[in-house]
Amino acid sequence: MHLDHSHDGPAAVSADARRPDGTRRSLRIGLGGPVGSGKTATVAALCRALRDELSLAVVTNDIYTREDAEFLLREAVLPPERITAVETGACPHTAIRDDISANLEAVEDLEDEVGPLDLILVESGGDNLTATFSRGLVDAQVFVIDVAGGDDIPRKGGPGVTTADLLVINKTDLAPYVGSDLARMSADAKAQRAELPVVLQSLRSADGVREVADWVRGQLTAWTA
Repeated sequence: MHLDHSHDGPAAVSADARRPDGTRRSLRIGLGGPVGSGKTATVAALCRALRDELSLAVVTNDIYTREDAEFLLREAVLPPERITAVETGACPHTAIRDDISANLEAVEDLEDEVGPLDLILVESGGDNLTATFSRGLVDAQVFVIDVAGGDDIPRKGGPGVTTADLLVINKTDLAPYVGSDLARMSADAKAQRAELPVVLQSLRSADGVREVADWVRGQLTAWTA
């Protein structure tokens, strides 16, 4: 257990890049977003895309169950010892932003047990547009929304949409069926986010996660440099 960390919420400086033995720890990337937006599917697709080139692991968050972890286990995206679950027992905000101790222990235990690792993905439980990760827990965050939630979501903003290091507009294949205007969503997202990147994604296509996987590779390159 490693619970002697202090943190000051999402604006805090990232946790130390070195492990207690002086070696570089893994890059930690958080994935948040509303219920049903496709966070777990994105995590699964990233694992499939990156597992042959990187040593990675996953921490999932659910309020009362291990459902997301069990989905990843059924899909066999990683060996079972590289997937662990946190049951938050309360609002997902708490476990990723306000009291990160359970998640921090989970990522550090993974590094101890199956490390050294290049990357740990931390998936938040489904939440709303205000979900953000403490920088004491993750080094970068991805926020996932989907077209079925309404094409006005990027315009509504919120910390998840406006401040995440990467915004993913997911399930673009559904746009014709739910009346969402992808061009409008993209323009509104870019207006909210200035220079921060936006990816439109459909995991129905064979290389649907490619842009997000390339972004993760870029983050890892910067981290290891």
